[in-house]
Amino acid sequence: MRRIKLTVSYDGTAYCGWQIQPNGVTVEEVLNRALSRLTGETVRVTGASRTDAGVHARGNVAVFDTASAIPPERVAYAVNAVLPEDIVAVESQEVPPDWHPRYQNSVKTYEYRILNREMPDPLRRRDSWHVSFPLDVDRMRAAAACLVGEHDFRSFCSVHTGAKTTVRKICALDIVKSEDLITLRISGNGFLYNMVRIIAGTLVEAGRRARTPEEVREILEARERGRAGATAPPQGLVLADIRYLYSPDE
Repeated sequence: MRRIKLTVSYDGTAYCGWQIQPNGVTVEEVLNRALSRLTGETVRVTGASRTDAGVHARGNVAVFDTASAIPPERVAYAVNAVLPEDIVAVESQEVPPDWHPRYQNSVKTYEYRILNREMPDPLRRRDSWHVSFPLDVDRMRAAAACLVGEHDFRSFCSVHTGAKTTVRKICALDIVKSEDLITLRISGNGFLYNMVRIIAGTLVEAGRRARTPEEVREILEARERGRAGATAPPQGLVLADIRYLYSPDE
């Protein structure tokens, strides 16, 4: 048996998230079905990040075990022939049998896109959050700076989180504006349930002058979910990249 690592990109619009569940089709389910058809085996992938319904990815990572003779670097090409067009295996490689995508030291990067204009754009409805009122990007950046570093992010995660600890480290949180598109790019060693979307919702409140940057710092220190902003909608969120701190074949 060999363990194959896949880098997977997908448009999450049509899926009930990554993880298999009884109430709808998921990315994991579709990958299992495609890989099982390709190899003739019963395949079960294990993903690095269990993205929510409607959330997208350019660089999620999954592994699966197989006895197939398909060369590891050709698996991505082969499985793409049987995957739907909204899921693509970007790259494939063999990794050690005990390599697990969730238990390696890594830095994850998410992007959250906000379409900031008076009227919505029907061509961006699947990959951005339309915010019609003006946003002060400099004010958003000042608020975002309060969140960089290692903190207890209990205020910025769902009350239903099952995490053992709510302490996480944000390495960088950049906000870039290009015409009417504002992109939040956030990197860290791990993220809590809905953490990026709650941060996005809170920074939008800062941008519309409903909160000051100092209040965002107070929200962080309060460790109370009710103090932070609303959870931003899922379609603006993309898992952009997972960078492992050492190569899986080392």
